[in-house]
Amino acid sequence: MEIKKNKLEYVWLDGYKPEPTLRSKIKIIDRYCTNLAEVPDWGFDGSSTQQAQGSSSDCVLKPIRLFDSPFNSDQLVLCEVYNADGTPHVSNERAKITSSNQKEYWFGFEQEYTFIDDDRPLGWPETGTPKEQGDYYCGVGTANVGRKLIGNANRVGARMFTGRDIMHEHVSNCLKAGISIHGTNAEVMLGQWEYQVFGRGAKKASDNAWMARYILYRTAEKFGIDVNIEPKPIKGDWNGNGMHTNFSTDRMRNEGGEEYIMSICEKFKPLHQEHIAEYGSKNEERLTGKHETQHIDTFSYGVSDRGASIRIPMNLTQNNWKGYLEDRRPSGNADPYRVTNRILKTMES
Repeated sequence: MEIKKNKLEYVWLDGYKPEPTLRSKIKIIDRYCTNLAEVPDWGFDGSSTQQAQGSSSDCVLKPIRLFDSPFNSDQLVLCEVYNADGTPHVSNERAKITSSNQKEYWFGFEQEYTFIDDDRPLGWPETGTPKEQGDYYCGVGTANVGRKLIGNANRVGARMFTGRDIMHEHVSNCLKAGISIHGTNAEVMLGQWEYQVFGRGAKKASDNAWMARYILYRTAEKFGIDVNIEPKPIKGDWNGNGMHTNFSTDRMRNEGGEEYIMSICEKFKPLHQEHIAEYGSKNEERLTGKHETQHIDTFSYGVSDRGASIRIPMNLTQNNWKGYLEDRRPSGNADPYRVTNRILKTMES
């Protein structure tokens, strides 16, 4: 009897700075894994990922989350990186989340990104720029969502796709993988999009955010399109990419109160620069005080204020001040593990 082979797609974060990038490789085993305990550890060459020297290059992949794969593999395996001696690698930001209360926190990330085609946003003209921002946010029609023609329009086999086609396939792939995607929309700049991903617990939420990014990159590969999550992919009078981070605790969700919510916002004020240091590189290009941002050197908060560092959502005030807060400072390229860990430290200070 032939044993069915199972393709495990191992996914991890490398040691590149200032932000890590995603890596993956596939292992073939003789069984389908029903839980993490059945997924074997694996090794890789850390000297090729900025995580080891060539003279001692073995690093270990330790599985921490298992997802159904929407791709040609059978399962996606999110991993932490460990040293050969069994200790967490210095690049392993997930292992640095040590709060005993981390599972109490709920996080929702609003991941903005830009589709790139031939070094320019999808849908942009070969020379110059498109019309100014205004029609693109939640826009409808090919002129507002970006399109690309593959092949000669006058010949058989030519096909056209839009940014919406990639977006929908990405969301479907995330749902197939079991990731909590809660929404998606076209953003303010042509070629720019956003999805919202959620998780209960700092580690689980950040896991979901990283795997959703991985699935985005892999989905875009199919269309021959790149993805840019840098905070300011296009200089000038264009919106940048953020990763607005919504967070709440049991008390925020169930008790709330104006005085308590305001005290949380005040907690963040003296630690503004500590947060900025964890919220992504080149963020000064995005946090200029324009395009729905507060200036990187200034901290503020306010109800329904998208120009603030922390926005107090209107629905929180209408629900007896119970709910979540939105930290608008993290950039699109920020590491969710570092972002959630910094928020935990401030909340528990």
